Amino acid sequence: MTSAVSTSRGILPPTGFGIYDSMGGVSAPLVQPELDCGENNETELYSVSWNQDYGCFAAGTSRGFRIYNCNPFKETFRRDLKSGGFKIVEMLFRCNILGLVGSKSNTQYPPNKVIIWDDHQSRCIGEFSFRSEVRAVKLRKDRVVVVLEHKIYVYNFMDLKLLHQIETLANPRGLCCLSHHLNASVLACPGQRRGQVRIEHFGLNMTKLINAHDSKISCLTLTMDGLLLATASMRGTLIRIFNTMDGTRLQEVRRGVDKADIRSIALSPNVQWLAVSSDKGTIHIFSLRVRVVGQDPSTDPTVAKRPALFTQNSSNSLDPLISTSNSANPGSSFSFMKGVLPKYFSSEWSFAQFHLPECTQFIASFDSQNAVIIAGMDGSFYRCSFDPMNGGKMVQQEYIRFLKTETSFQ
Repeated sequence: MTSAVSTSRGILPPTGFGIYDSMGGVSAPLVQPELDCGENNETELYSVSWNQDYGCFAAGTSRGFRIYNCNPFKETFRRDLKSGGFKIVEMLFRCNILGLVGSKSNTQYPPNKVIIWDDHQSRCIGEFSFRSEVRAVKLRKDRVVVVLEHKIYVYNFMDLKLLHQIETLANPRGLCCLSHHLNASVLACPGQRRGQVRIEHFGLNMTKLINAHDSKISCLTLTMDGLLLATASMRGTLIRIFNTMDGTRLQEVRRGVDKADIRSIALSPNVQWLAVSSDKGTIHIFSLRVRVVGQDPSTDPTVAKRPALFTQNSSNSLDPLISTSNSANPGSSFSFMKGVLPKYFSSEWSFAQFHLPECTQFIASFDSQNAVIIAGMDGSFYRCSFDPMNGGKMVQQEYIRFLKTETSFQ
């Protein structure tokens, strides 16, 4: 599989995270799309995706794309194009650079082409063309990653030169995630065997293969520093947490008993909580037995209650710190017979839950320590909170139909 890259004399990497910060140094534009100022067509939602710190999300629509701020909720800007919509819209924190992939109906940007868009200049500053459909685009300040069904391409953001090519098992969902600390360049993607995850520690020139599940991987995510990996399989009953340095499984939690399609997995910034969404219409919150160095238990009573599986002492090492106390997640009343009864009876179940319509795909993440944000393919946005001491049913704090919001930012 080959790719063709065209740029407008090179691209400088983003240097700031303020919205609309100009990249600079870009000239000789490629063919540019025409903006559509009309309001005569109903907008269809193609995709929703968080930015890297979960402070914003992007919506790909049948007319273009929109960017929303999560707290306070506000539509930041939108771009409606005459050529059609975008099925993939990848943000880079809050800067002006976006990775875009057109929908099948887009007359100018087909699904086999990646557009690097500078919204400060409202123009395309780079393109990648492939022989097959693009499944995902991932960005970090120094890299552009393009995911095809059987291969992943990693490019340098400065000049868009190809750095790495990674072969994968069939990956129609475009599963791939990146770390976002500047001193830790980590990529996670499906391996070449069923249930396997491949971890690339580019800074350490190290590859780690983790046999995470028996069935195919359906969802995965990394912590910002790339040291922790969370995965789910196509069965959707178990979510597992791994150390990406040595592949050790640190914790396993159970979403349910029946099969489910896991739509998103998110780790809270302090690595105390895990959020999971699925096609079963419930957002599950799990307590993680992880303690990050520098965290003061006296400032957060929930930390003192929960044990730690490991402590992070540096950017490339995880030292064991196994605790004998129990997790905050509820377990089966038969857990004392672990090793005698089937594994189901010793499972850790979710700590808190929020119920949603089953007919819609949702993605979930963390807004603050004990608050969860949810975006749905029906154009809905929720904010809800949970009790960090007692768990149980989450409380809805906000509900917005974001496709119907007014464009007061213009």
